[in-house]
Amino acid sequence: MNLDNAILAHYEWKNKLKAAISSQSQLDAATISRDDCCEFGKWLHGDGGVQYGKKPEFSALLQKHKSFHQEAGKVATTINARNYTAASAMIESSTPFGAASLAVGVAVNALKRSANIR
Repeated sequence: MNLDNAILAHYEWKNKLKAAISSQSQLDAATISRDDCCEFGKWLHGDGGVQYGKKPEFSALLQKHKSFHQEAGKVATTINARNYTAASAMIESSTPFGAASLAVGVAVNALKRSANIR
């Protein structure tokens, strides 16, 4: 698993959500809300957990990743309710979604430092 790519993929969610707002598309909010459906989540719940699960930084990352997907799911649910103005506001930097997105990147970098992953 390339952890730098995982960070980028989670930052990219903001663009995916913006695109859904712009196109007024429906999203699979239930799947988005789950932290074990994306490629990174599958790694966290599989090989990553086996390899790094005993590290406190890994536990923190797992929780931050879960929180991120819960926040993204809330945005997706709001988009699906056709409340596009509220959904747009929910993905700004100073929101729970923005904070959760940033927290995933910080937690990934903490694990990388702790486990000496390059």
